[in-house]
Amino acid sequence: QVQLVESGGGLVQTGGSLRLSCAASGRDFGSYGMGWFRQAPGKGREFVATINWNGFSTFYLGSVKGRFTASRDNAKNTVYLQMNSLKPEDTAVYYCAAARTPDWGTLESDYDYWGQGTQVTVSS
Repeated sequence: QVQLVESGGGLVQTGGSLRLSCAASGRDFGSYGMGWFRQAPGKGREFVATINWNGFSTFYLGSVKGRFTASRDNAKNTVYLQMNSLKPEDTAVYYCAAARTPDWGTLESDYDYWGQGTQVTVSS
């Protein structure tokens, strides 16, 4: 029912910044909780950030708190992840996820739809 298309990944040096975007289909985006996860080679998906339906409530993985900021523009059906002060440990494929419930969540099982992923590589 919902399609998510991510963009904005790339190669940056340590300390650099990227802004990931996730564009969603459908007319119910404003009622969805959204999340960002990442997956490094050989590992499962790791929770990164989540944002509730109106963008007023967010929660972050401890290692990215203060560096990453999730936001959303419901009029554009888009959620963002601004990533600053990037470190090599942030290298991963980043995934956008949508939940049909309006609250945020930190588990893969909290979400119903997933994007294709976008590669973020941080060089030292």
